[in-house]
Amino acid sequence: MEIKFEYMRKRSEFGRPCSFSDQLAEVTVDIPPDPSLADDFIPQDPVDFAVQEGPVMAVHEVNTERVQVSIQGVNHVEGGWPQHVDPKNSELTTRYREEVEREEVYTRSVQRLGSLVEHYIRQNNAIDIYEEYFEEEEEEEEEEEHPSAKTINVVRDPNTTKRMATHLSWHPDGNRAVAVAYCSLDFQDSRKDMSFDSYIWDLEKPYTPELTLKPSSPVVTLEYNSKDWHHVLGGCYNGQIVYWDTRKGGLPMEMTPVELSHRDPVYGACWLPSRTGTECFSGSTDGQVLWWDIRKMSQPSEKLILDITREDQLSKALGAISLDFASSMPTKFLVGTEQGTIISCNRDAKTPPEKIANIFSGHIGAVYRVTRSPFFPKVFLSVGDWTARIWTEELMDSSSIMETKYHTPYLLDTCWSPVKPAVFFTARSDGTLDVWDFLFHQKEPSLSLKVSNDPLLSLSSQDNGRIIGCGTRQGTVSLLEISPGLCTLRKNEKTLTSTMFEREARREKVLQDKHRERLLREQERARARPEEQEDPQEVFKQAQADFFSIIKAERQRR
Repeated sequence: MEIKFEYMRKRSEFGRPCSFSDQLAEVTVDIPPDPSLADDFIPQDPVDFAVQEGPVMAVHEVNTERVQVSIQGVNHVEGGWPQHVDPKNSELTTRYREEVEREEVYTRSVQRLGSLVEHYIRQNNAIDIYEEYFEEEEEEEEEEEHPSAKTINVVRDPNTTKRMATHLSWHPDGNRAVAVAYCSLDFQDSRKDMSFDSYIWDLEKPYTPELTLKPSSPVVTLEYNSKDWHHVLGGCYNGQIVYWDTRKGGLPMEMTPVELSHRDPVYGACWLPSRTGTECFSGSTDGQVLWWDIRKMSQPSEKLILDITREDQLSKALGAISLDFASSMPTKFLVGTEQGTIISCNRDAKTPPEKIANIFSGHIGAVYRVTRSPFFPKVFLSVGDWTARIWTEELMDSSSIMETKYHTPYLLDTCWSPVKPAVFFTARSDGTLDVWDFLFHQKEPSLSLKVSNDPLLSLSSQDNGRIIGCGTRQGTVSLLEISPGLCTLRKNEKTLTSTMFEREARREKVLQDKHRERLLREQERARARPEEQEDPQEVFKQAQADFFSIIKAERQRR
């Protein structure tokens, strides 16, 4: 590049302030137009240009209001009759039908439309357009996708004073709605303006509840009746049992009298598969299990005291904090207690002490949830303290056959997958949902998802295993959709799971037998030398020496 012009300036003038002054305008260059140059250009007509009135911003946020959607419809019962025909008068409608059917136009229309309908019916019967020809090949070619989950809906407590979502129950008819029990379980929580209401939410209209249940005391647990979908059973904080008929509104149909109800909150209430579909039972931390019939709720039909010493004394009873009943075993039910013990009960036993069949001990803290496997009725899952454990009733008075690792936060709820026999879900107090598949991973969950910053208190899965409901301490219910790999039953999966449980049960039985043999040998040795009594001080000194020697060896190793 050549230098066209070079500006020169003295060094002393660098940095001097500029002084501007007014000056008259003057024409420096005047170029007249040349019409001959117009032939080299093409005129553009019309000319479009944009003008932006609002200021251009780098970052702009708009907080839109939540849209309230309502679904409305018209129920058309009967219509289309002439004005002189009353549709409620059967004689007039029958006479009018006979007159129309005698007309030639009606006969021709039926003949013409009948041939068309017959053609399409034959066409539908001839071929199934939805038939899968290569279903097995597609299953084999499917790639193993990474487990995942996503939030598809969120339901919040509509009250200003938030309460815990303590229990979820899905509507038996296609899971179209979910009943949520709202209650504060904090000790002596006496906040002002705290509502007692619980709600039934329609998943298609999550902004407003479909039905508001109005009990006299906050509801801790809610349960739909699988036989009569309109009946909802509730266990209250003051110990009463109440039920609603959803066709008749949100006021209770009937409730148990306070003096014959539980003395503590009802943490578990289940329907029984009776002929009438009106029987149920409940469990509470007062140490009682009571049976009821909603046709006569003036008093319990039966009572069981959870006294594991089998003395039938209420003062020695263990408090029930979870209850499970499976229709596959109609006479048995499971009770999880505050003391970490699981009690297997048999209702058909003759005497109350015999109704307490088996006792399972293993949890350090309260058993917040116990539930039977939908595939293997003798196998059940429990959650308490920092672990979830799998048990089998084939091993009496033994420890669990399988368990998860110890977590840092508490585990507060669990449920089985209704589709895959080795998959279950656990809810943690740090707001995380864990999905376990023991057929593939037993030390780590297949999927961990942070659902909320608040503790997850309740879990419930839909019948298809695809949607999981999670209730939090602040009353928010999140509905999660998990990936197909975690809710699709694979070939031989049930057989493999059954083999795994049987193998672990045999291993636990062998360990149990060895433990008993060791105890017997120690007892025999103690009988052989009864005169030798160990000095407690010597035992303490020996244990102290062993303790410090182990610490010293560990330090040297490090």
